Amino acid sequence: MPVYKDTKTNTFYCKFYYTDYTGQRKQKLKRGFKLQRDAKEWERQFLERQQGTPSMSFQSLYNVYIDDISHRLRQSSVDGKINVFKNRILPYFKDKPVNEITPADIRAWQNDQLTAGYSEGYLCRINTTLSTIFNYAVQYYGLTSNPCTKAGHIGKHTRSLNFWTVDQYNQFMASLDNDRARMAIELLFYGGMRIGELLALTPADIDHENNMISINKTYHETEGGYISPPKTNNSTRRIFMPKAVMDDLKAYTERIYGIQSHDRIFDFSHFLVRNAMIKYCKLSGVPFIRIHDLRHSHVSLLIEMGFTAQLIAERIGDTPQMIMSIYGHLYPSRHQEVADRLNNIIVSN
Repeated sequence: MPVYKDTKTNTFYCKFYYTDYTGQRKQKLKRGFKLQRDAKEWERQFLERQQGTPSMSFQSLYNVYIDDISHRLRQSSVDGKINVFKNRILPYFKDKPVNEITPADIRAWQNDQLTAGYSEGYLCRINTTLSTIFNYAVQYYGLTSNPCTKAGHIGKHTRSLNFWTVDQYNQFMASLDNDRARMAIELLFYGGMRIGELLALTPADIDHENNMISINKTYHETEGGYISPPKTNNSTRRIFMPKAVMDDLKAYTERIYGIQSHDRIFDFSHFLVRNAMIKYCKLSGVPFIRIHDLRHSHVSLLIEMGFTAQLIAERIGDTPQMIMSIYGHLYPSRHQEVADRLNNIIVSN
């Protein structure tokens, strides 16, 4: 792997030929390396990615995998995976050939994670992330088997389902004196929207005449922030809101100087809401819940009011199956009612 020095810039570059996936021979040139070994390493990883063999380094597999899923998953999902890899996985495996990583290596890695004191949910997440990339190598790059399968699993999937009752919500709001957080929390509790959907709202999405809010985008709080379509196709929806809440929203929006129809109404990050919840939960004596638990609170309230899973799913942008999977235990059991009504048929005959 020849590497050359650019005397004008005092840096190194590599120039070589390779065969692409169509079988065509091409030349590759990459400049700007401060060290000769960095240029060689870049060339080695590039060729490994082109060859796509199970003997490639884990770093090369990671590069191919991230490039692949970047075309298929939402950027926020990709960013989450990148964060796990860079912090928990790549430091252990990046230089090791993929086909030389054994179940014993995975067990040693798992033990390090177990002793770090992470939650069961996070352990499950990082272990699943590692297993997924090995499954990718099995399916597309000829790896014989996934070493995570023999190593076993760590952690467990946990689904937090905390929520406020109406009384707890009112008790909390009575102590809250932050106008921006107050309006956001009111909409989240009575609208059931996701925080990204809330932060993406503009005056153009608000229909005061019909007391309705249109959900058609979501806001991502990466560096600089960006808007994308909602999480799923079901997430694009219209939410009919209580008139009292819409009146509060109208008064709030009218106080924003110079706001235009496509400006964000809530031009702050979720941390403003979270920090307010932490502070005023302590002051009010109401148990602390996460921002997303306000969505759970909305659903639990609708279930208590007797609405069906189908209607709730349409309102919060989910599926009836997901509603029953997450909240099914909150629905009152009607098995005795079934037995009683069947008994009435028998007795009446």
